[in-house]
Amino acid sequence: MSSARTTGRGNTPGRLSVDQRVGATRTLETVHGPDGQVASRVCRTVLPGGLRVITEQMPGVRSASVGVWVGVGSRDESRSLHGCSHFLEHLLFKGTGSRSALDISVALDAVGGEFNAFTTKEYTCFHARVLDDDLPLAVDVLGDMITDSLLRESDVEAERDVILDEIAMHEDDPDDVVHNLFSRQAWGEGPLGRPIAGTADSIASLTRAQVARFFRRHYRPANMVVAAAGNLDHDDVVRDVQRAFARNGFLDREEPPVVPQSGVRVRRVHAGSSTVTRPLEQVNLVLGVNGFTRHDDRRYPLGVLNAALGGGTSSRLFQEVREHRGLAYNVFSFASHHHDAGLVGVSVGCLPRRVDDVLATVRAELTRVADEGITEEELARGQGQLRGGLVLGMEDSGSRMSRLGKAELIYDELLSLDEVIGRVDGVTPEEVRSVAATLFRQPEILAVVGPTR
Repeated sequence: MSSARTTGRGNTPGRLSVDQRVGATRTLETVHGPDGQVASRVCRTVLPGGLRVITEQMPGVRSASVGVWVGVGSRDESRSLHGCSHFLEHLLFKGTGSRSALDISVALDAVGGEFNAFTTKEYTCFHARVLDDDLPLAVDVLGDMITDSLLRESDVEAERDVILDEIAMHEDDPDDVVHNLFSRQAWGEGPLGRPIAGTADSIASLTRAQVARFFRRHYRPANMVVAAAGNLDHDDVVRDVQRAFARNGFLDREEPPVVPQSGVRVRRVHAGSSTVTRPLEQVNLVLGVNGFTRHDDRRYPLGVLNAALGGGTSSRLFQEVREHRGLAYNVFSFASHHHDAGLVGVSVGCLPRRVDDVLATVRAELTRVADEGITEEELARGQGQLRGGLVLGMEDSGSRMSRLGKAELIYDELLSLDEVIGRVDGVTPEEVRSVAATLFRQPEILAVVGPTR
């Protein structure tokens, strides 16, 4: 397929935070198929109040996905508000002035739609996937939840117990515990180091007034993006969004536009180790180092390195730790990125008597890749793994919607699939070796959860 990217005069191709007057629409990307017909088209409109609407038209599908992306997450919480973002995610499903909690559920269930939400450390998303004809309904329900939620005291109390149960569930999962412990060791007691859902104590102490103030402060048009993808018409979606979000004067709130996070000081991690003793049959551990921010161009060679090191059953760590030595059932590597911070790590679960051998083996592999890099074969395999994952991940409207929402809210840049693949394919063995040397010669962070040895 060939791709043509179109932007307004004076705009930087792919860059989203350019001046765009309210009501104006920009075509960001048009992709034509072999027959010359439009295979996809991405458009962007800014509504009153600064609410951004970005869509991708996919004529060949019969579904549509829509998400409301809000630029607030757990790292935006003070200690007294720990868990508030996630609490709000739950509460917005509890009813509006015109829909009860059951009405909200029935509206999407009745048309076979999928409806959910999630909270991260830096943003919150409410999303739905429906048949294309039912997209206006999904937009209306989401708009109703955002602009007219009641946030009743009774709902706060009822949902408090639900969240406490969810926290208890995560506390019973050693994999969740060890990754939370790893974050706390890396970032300390600050917002990035805290669990997203909060703690039993923080959730028990949150009041309805605190949650409502937090909602009013962060759930504002200029801090939100509505992204949609599927068999849709951009102008129709804009009209549906404007109608759905006009309730209670929501779009009349005049506020400055959201400025993308840039030029911020990169946070460093706290090296060291943390251990939590649990009467388990297995020890779960995460060994890692300081990583890269999400705007660092080295994330592309890091992606290839991560795939080669611990991204699948053919990776170095899987082959050495499991296949050759039989030290653990599961081992993988990962990289996480924030606007001012990042982590790279290896996660393993093993028998208590194998911990020392596992750590020695993982450390040896990290040292080897820092000294020698990866082979041409590993480079090609890592690039192929990323390439396949990118293409297969774009096969449904939900993935396309997520791409748009993150591009607008987080990255301030919309790269075409071909551009991303080009950056991955352009990674060289020397770039991977340089990244590995930079990362794996740093002081390490270690988190361990399991029985005493």
